[in-house]
Amino acid sequence: MLPLPAFYRPNQVKDVYIERAALVADEARAFREKNRVAPSARDQYRVAAFGIDCQIGFSVPGASLFVPGAVQDTTRTIEWLYRNLDKITGVHFSLDTHRMFQIFHPAWWVDAQGNHPAPFTPIFHKDVVAGTWTSVSHPREALEYTKRLEATGKYVLTIWPYHTLLGGVSHALVPALMEASIFHAIARSHQTHFETKGTHALTENYSVMSPEVRELGGKTVGTFNTPFFKLLMEYDRIYVFGQAKSHCVLSTLKDLQREVEQVDRNLLKKIWILEDAMSPVPAPAISPLPDELNFPRIADEAMADFARAGMVLVKTTDEVTF
Repeated sequence: MLPLPAFYRPNQVKDVYIERAALVADEARAFREKNRVAPSARDQYRVAAFGIDCQIGFSVPGASLFVPGAVQDTTRTIEWLYRNLDKITGVHFSLDTHRMFQIFHPAWWVDAQGNHPAPFTPIFHKDVVAGTWTSVSHPREALEYTKRLEATGKYVLTIWPYHTLLGGVSHALVPALMEASIFHAIARSHQTHFETKGTHALTENYSVMSPEVRELGGKTVGTFNTPFFKLLMEYDRIYVFGQAKSHCVLSTLKDLQREVEQVDRNLLKKIWILEDAMSPVPAPAISPLPDELNFPRIADEAMADFARAGMVLVKTTDEVTF
């Protein structure tokens, strides 16, 4: 394994600061020469590092949707990236990207008194039918959305705190992880790839590959992200990490599984899950707790299912060998 760069400080992973691009790039060039790191273009066995929503909004304490455990997950991820720099061909990140008025944000809904729902409020289809909650925009589509979403059997509509707002600080990649991506880009002469998701107001987009509902009122609100899927599947191995294990990571992996199985289920062995580089959203404080809101249990059961399907569960401490 390669050494960690001199500028890296584990105690800064939790901090929000402006990435030190010039410093990192200079050290990456020196590191490349000292450790004889070859450009990614020379890799015969191509490895992708695929980080799902590793953003300030999920991974830094104090952020509106901070996932407990994310700081430790990110620290392990960063050190894994640095130590295996010479084996990782390309680095790819998704960015959850929202605005104020989206169907899962408080501003979208009001009760009979005009109050917005509190974060983590579940809104069931029956609640919308009964008028308990009313959409301030596109009411017909919102009613259809809750019905279609529940019919998938995956989630009910959950009201999330305002998060990862486009143009805001919480939308950015965790700075220490951003520096690791800059370091990789320079040391291996390979551009970091960023994939945005979640911009459509009328659907949730946990998965990087597709929204939870693709059609409302006979109109398309989202499609499967075929170009990005093809880009990932060109690699010989894809390491997956990020936040949250119970939502965006889980949904992305399910979409990948579904699509791969339509081609060749043996290709699922390309997908390696860094299980110590992700954490679930805590279950809401509701008693009794509905099964569909027990997020930690949902995440653990899903990971076991992925392993049975052929994906590989590993840890950041495991050696990367081909």
